[in-house]
Amino acid sequence: MQANSSFHQLKAGLDEGKFTCVDIVNHYLKNIHQKNDELNAFLTIYEQEALDRAAEIDTKIANKSAGKLAGLVVGLKDVLCYQDHPLNCGSKILDDFHSQFSATCVERLLAEDAIIIGRNNCDEFAMGSSCENSAFGPVKNADNTSRVPGGSSGGSAVAVQSDMCTISLGTDTGGSVRQPASFCNVIGLKPTYSRISRHGLAAYASTFDTIGIFSNSIEDAALILETIAGEDEHDSTVSTEKVPEFSRMLAFDGKVKVAYLKETLESPALNEEVKEAVVSIGEKLKAEGHQVDEVSFPLMEYALPTYYILTTAEASSNLSRYDGVKYGFRIDKPRNLESMYKKTRTQGFGHEVFRRIMLGTFVLSASYHDAYYIKAQKVRRLIKNQLEELFKEYDFVLLPTAPSTAFELGAKTSDPMEMYLADLFTVQASVAGAPAISIPIAKDSDGMSIGLQVMTKVFAEDKLLAFSKYLLEAK
Repeated sequence: MQANSSFHQLKAGLDEGKFTCVDIVNHYLKNIHQKNDELNAFLTIYEQEALDRAAEIDTKIANKSAGKLAGLVVGLKDVLCYQDHPLNCGSKILDDFHSQFSATCVERLLAEDAIIIGRNNCDEFAMGSSCENSAFGPVKNADNTSRVPGGSSGGSAVAVQSDMCTISLGTDTGGSVRQPASFCNVIGLKPTYSRISRHGLAAYASTFDTIGIFSNSIEDAALILETIAGEDEHDSTVSTEKVPEFSRMLAFDGKVKVAYLKETLESPALNEEVKEAVVSIGEKLKAEGHQVDEVSFPLMEYALPTYYILTTAEASSNLSRYDGVKYGFRIDKPRNLESMYKKTRTQGFGHEVFRRIMLGTFVLSASYHDAYYIKAQKVRRLIKNQLEELFKEYDFVLLPTAPSTAFELGAKTSDPMEMYLADLFTVQASVAGAPAISIPIAKDSDGMSIGLQVMTKVFAEDKLLAFSKYLLEAK
């Protein structure tokens, strides 16, 4: 079995009888046992359960009753519920907690005979850009273990990067699928906000949180998206938009109009090698007859502050449920109820989560609510409107996924503002709710991956995936 095989390749091997589902699971388990102690991508491995399920699915394949994902091995970010399995959100506050139900996306994977192999490490409550904020230790980049994998879905990205599973599910609130994908040389898809049900996703910022997909091929991302997307009676915010068969819509033909954002290419934060790689893609597209224009997006500078004001406000509200009363961690022998609340939350949450809760509480306070929160909501609408206007003229927007390649572990932990700048180019799509994808296009002089981000209008994932496949094949 080839390393980093796509599901399409694995399915062909299963159909030809070259190997079984049990063989596939054993292949990934071997890699996990060899690599995970160093990389820390998995928090829990469901070894026997995955092998037993693989054996059942092999029987289904023999009986020709298997689902379309038979043989697909999946890792789940530690913010997605899987019934009767542990869920910590990378935090001490959910110590010894087990999910009482499965997320809708997990149920839909299992219904098609996918195999869940384990739970991936992540920044605590998905708050971070480097995967160094987990209560269970940092995740390391498989291409260079002195570098970060990106965050917050770093464990999910590394699991696919290091051939520990076929695909993994992460979450993207402000770039937490796309940025790790860029750092780890894999594909990271953030669909349109509301395309996938959030039922069973532990909330960070409810109007931003989006379940995303890590894969080694566009075909796999398309297949998973069509499987897990769509209406859900458990989520009143999920879209009722029809879900196409994305995996059958990957043919790309004709010429397109593509925009570059001037503000991203002229940003002082942008690494020169990243800039050169992104610009070279534009030159190739021009040479192939596509229209490629540099355009200005004046509101770009407001996307990052808007994102952090709104997401911290939502985090402050969402994380109030973790109080030591209902479930999870609670301090021993509190003096009184108020002491129990304070000490449980102080000891249970890490520094970054604590910081964001406090920031969110500040912007929601009576004195500052209008000055920060309400104003940020208005700016969010302006950014969304400006992006929609841009997509009336252009089919796609190209920009770097991240300002740099993967940086050293510990390099930005002492300066929160510098860490937040790692999201500089991904928050725009999140603020607007637009679909975006990161695809690997080059390596820098240190051999670290460079990702290209592609955005398009809402609910146009079919075009986004087809164009991304074309870009990968042409690079």
